[in-house]
Amino acid sequence: MIYAINYDLKRPGQNYDPLYQAIKSCGVWWHYLGSTWLVDTNLSAHGVWERLAPVIDKNDRVLVIGVTKEKQGWLSQEAWDWINARTAHLA
Repeated sequence: MIYAINYDLKRPGQNYDPLYQAIKSCGVWWHYLGSTWLVDTNLSAHGVWERLAPVIDKNDRVLVIGVTKEKQGWLSQEAWDWINARTAHLA
């Protein structure tokens, strides 16, 4: 399953490295946009959240949501190739 991980870290000057490492530990990832990552993983959304929660402050905001075959946007061809290769099997 591919999940989009979107976040808004509220504390000024926050160190993103622990969050980035937690995201990368979930599976094969691609970081297209500033605070959006895509992760191809065998984990559930809850499992992804369990990896992220320890490095998130209580005032931060995070959304972990499944990616479907229905998608559209303006990205590089490399980005679309990564997404399409991993969503081709979806109904």
